[in-house]
Amino acid sequence: MTYRQAFSNDLSPTEVSPKRQPLLAWLAIGSLVLFSVACYFGGAGNLLRQTFPLLSFAVGVLLYVRYPILYIGFTWWLWFLIALIRRLIDYRSGWDEQGLILVTPFLVSLLTFVTFVRHLPKAYRMGGLPFIMAAFAVFYGLLVGLVNYPPIVVFRTVLDWITPILFGFHLFVHWRDYPIYRQNTQTVFIWGVLVMGAYGVMQYLIAPEWDRFWLIQTKLTSMGEPKPLGIRVWSTMHSPSPFAIAMLAGLLLLFTTNKQPISLPASAVGYLSFLLSMARSAWGGWLLGLVSLLANLKPKLQMRLMMTILILSVCVVPLLTIEPFASIIQQRFQSFSNLEQDQSYRDRSTNYSQNINFALSSALGRGMGGTWVIDPDTGKLQPVVLDSGILDSFFALGWFGALPYLGSMILLLYNLYQGSESRGDSFANAARSISLAIFAQLIFSSLTISFSGMVFWGFLGIAMAAKKYNQHQVTAEKGY
Repeated sequence: MTYRQAFSNDLSPTEVSPKRQPLLAWLAIGSLVLFSVACYFGGAGNLLRQTFPLLSFAVGVLLYVRYPILYIGFTWWLWFLIALIRRLIDYRSGWDEQGLILVTPFLVSLLTFVTFVRHLPKAYRMGGLPFIMAAFAVFYGLLVGLVNYPPIVVFRTVLDWITPILFGFHLFVHWRDYPIYRQNTQTVFIWGVLVMGAYGVMQYLIAPEWDRFWLIQTKLTSMGEPKPLGIRVWSTMHSPSPFAIAMLAGLLLLFTTNKQPISLPASAVGYLSFLLSMARSAWGGWLLGLVSLLANLKPKLQMRLMMTILILSVCVVPLLTIEPFASIIQQRFQSFSNLEQDQSYRDRSTNYSQNINFALSSALGRGMGGTWVIDPDTGKLQPVVLDSGILDSFFALGWFGALPYLGSMILLLYNLYQGSESRGDSFANAARSISLAIFAQLIFSSLTISFSGMVFWGFLGIAMAAKKYNQHQVTAEKGY
């Protein structure tokens, strides 16, 4: 078999080489881990900052070409852990304001650009038009941005926007291998909930020194105080919002995998840390996702899900009624009944009203990089905070680009909720429920870019793959 044949996405991972064992893949991943640990404890943090992105990219290339399923898991774990890795290195080797190591998951995820280019000619026939619309909207924003802003600012912003779209498209075009990708995604997110949730609870209780150091250096007062019981949990992420999105997705997926032994401990620490993130919009999104999941399953699966919810409630609710968790969580819940007096809500409302005309005033948009400005005093990049994915889209892309960009999401969600082929597939229902839950929060935050965008577009992509796969199965059963 030729290299081109093995590289082709028309062949499933098992068809490429049925006897191939992932020993080489695990050796590569293990070597990366051992090298990182050796550099970290050997006092070579600066070397690790420079080499970790390149070595991770090299491992990513190997996995993308030869072990496509492991590539997906490797990519997710990089996104889960990269911010924590950065904090650990900074604490041991000195503060690095640039945070160059954070580019690592972008580099590995951007390998899916190869998939996009190779499948672009037939993407329309496959049902991938919405992904193409979104990608070309971002490309339009890139062109406008290059006219108005420094290239480094533009390309840095494009990374946030285009990477999730490419990753979602990659998952979609592998629809023939959907069952394998489904199993991989379930496993990754269940263990992710356990690891990130447990670390989040620990972070709240003891406030590790590297987290306190990072909080002091960044001066992000919105993330709490650098002391035990004072932190607004962000776990292994860089802020509470992306952490809450990861938990939202993982906790909804846990409803589809309740038979696994780690489901209960993962749920316990997952829900506790999710609530300690104080991300109210994510709480609401989780509730919407749960309602969607319940409403679109077959009756038998609905009953099973209700039993799962009951069991999890018995295990999780007692944890929320004991200190030091109960008072802080209850206080946050009480803010729902008095939003007019909540400072966060008022700041967000004021910011929204001030920027809505600003964002909607341009038909062509300000281009990629327009949401970042260079501070004249410090010379550093500073974000323009719009607190809305919708406003961000119109600000960067204008009406000309924002309509196809936002329209692509609506088309995908509409398509996912049509037909009944996936009613018996609890994972497929969870995937589209996760996408809907995140989309509903766009009015509050920019959740279609960077890590949150990876979750959003990733689950849109795998939900579309599920729909296409299930349609194919139904057609095959009917003998068409």
